[in-house]
Amino acid sequence: MTASIAHLSDPHIRDGSLAPAPATSLHQALGRVLTLDPQPDCVVITGDLVDQGRPEEYRALRELIERFPLPLHLLAGNHDDRKGLLAEFGASPFMGGSERAYYSVDYPSFTVIALDSKMQGSPAGQLGAQQLAWLDTVLARRPQTPAIVCLHHPPIDVGIPFLDGMRLFDGHDLAGVLGRHSNVARVLAGHVHRPVAAAFAGTTLAIAPSTHLQSRLALEGTVPNYVSEPAAFLLHVLAGSVWVTHTVPVSHEAAPIATF
Repeated sequence: MTASIAHLSDPHIRDGSLAPAPATSLHQALGRVLTLDPQPDCVVITGDLVDQGRPEEYRALRELIERFPLPLHLLAGNHDDRKGLLAEFGASPFMGGSERAYYSVDYPSFTVIALDSKMQGSPAGQLGAQQLAWLDTVLARRPQTPAIVCLHHPPIDVGIPFLDGMRLFDGHDLAGVLGRHSNVARVLAGHVHRPVAAAFAGTTLAIAPSTHLQSRLALEGTVPNYVSEPAAFLLHVLAGSVWVTHTVPVSHEAAPIATF
């Protein structure tokens, strides 16, 4: 059985005078998803859904995605407001029917596990003991089924010092939980605004670029700032018995875009 997951991140939806650009970028990315053949089983957006965490921004996000025809799962990032996110999307299919910002969704060929790495008052992330214990239980529930573990903050350094200072603080504890389970096929993250891949906890960490703005590759320690590099998303595909990851460009003239 084939399976695939479209992995988008960091749309930073806004309201007011700065709203059109990020909204158009996310709409184009979702339209690009719909041109894939076959279409993916679902879409995951790994956080920083909105830019300021305002209710108006979440309402704008809902207006943009509510007619999208594929299952779509939302995660909280450091720019998000957990209460605002749940007020708009809690208990809906966008949050797996959960009233919490972490949840799991079962598909025939895989399980999507969405974690909440939002850390109040900090751009860095943390899961905490309670959520890690929940993750351990969920991973044990379908031990023969691939699990796709999703969160906003990368659990390891990515070589960009400015961003490494605001990664997941308890990444070592997350690795300990994942290491006890052989069914973790991918760990999906965002936050970096660049595509990055690395080995992590016996599996592969895949960080998606932003659908809107990309960060400069600031390996020397300066502030990355944003650069006019192409927007894209990742497509994670079960090819036979192996998960592979493709980068799908969006912001180029030849990219096919569907409407919805």
